[in-house]
Amino acid sequence: MQAQPRQKRSFIFNYLKLVRGLNLFMVALTQYLTAIFLIGDPDGWLQVLTNKGFFLLVSSTVMITGAGYLINDYYDVKIDLVNKPGRVIVGKNLKRRWVIVGHTFLNLASIAIGFYLSITIGIINFMAAFLLWLYSNRLKRHPFIGNFVVAVLTGTTLFLVSEYYGEKQYLILCYAIFAGFITLIREIIKDLEDMKGDERYGCKTLPIVLGVSKTKNIIYGIAAIFLTTVFLMISHISMILPITLSVALIFLIFGVIKADTIKAYNRLSNLCKLIMLLGVISMIWI
Repeated sequence: MQAQPRQKRSFIFNYLKLVRGLNLFMVALTQYLTAIFLIGDPDGWLQVLTNKGFFLLVSSTVMITGAGYLINDYYDVKIDLVNKPGRVIVGKNLKRRWVIVGHTFLNLASIAIGFYLSITIGIINFMAAFLLWLYSNRLKRHPFIGNFVVAVLTGTTLFLVSEYYGEKQYLILCYAIFAGFITLIREIIKDLEDMKGDERYGCKTLPIVLGVSKTKNIIYGIAAIFLTTVFLMISHISMILPITLSVALIFLIFGVIKADTIKAYNRLSNLCKLIMLLGVISMIWI
């Protein structure tokens, strides 16, 4: 009788691990902080938290993101067995058909919620779900285009907040571009981290096609464009984000210069997450 609860917990735990529960929490937190600090009055945060329509929007975004993680791990089992053998869940702790069931359910639910809120949001959700499937199935195995698609979709999570409220489009666009750029850098760093498995299974990511040195040069170039764009777009509104970004990017670039191991690239990937978090926190002072 005691085995069933343990099996149930294991099933749920494996699902949460596949959909990256902490990452999904960060997606939801980012959208709520955007609504509270960039659109609404911070003193009216309770109105945002009790807005049922906005809750549905955030839920649909979280569902699409989770579905994206599921299908990505579904297609990447062989690659992950090389790059991260200890983290593989699909086919080991969770049957492949349950991954597909979860992916399908989350996508259909998120698209339905999107169309319930508005036609525009429904179309955006549908395109995001399709692009995440296409990314996992094909685009991530090609240089740069897969990285770029993930970056655009990350920025879209903020754009959806602007679309829902219909306010502060420019300010939210600044943060959407920030989120897109740092995600693009992180995705390329992850390609450096995963070179071994990617190369074995025929992926043509930037470091495999161009080599490590040239890929690092691309990261430097993107970082320079990133910083310049943020300064030009938001420095006349607030210097908090540009200053925070400048300091963080200095640490990141020095780390990229010295990195030559999987562990080093993994630390840089986590640093990109931290930079994203710092950018979100900076909304408080806008």
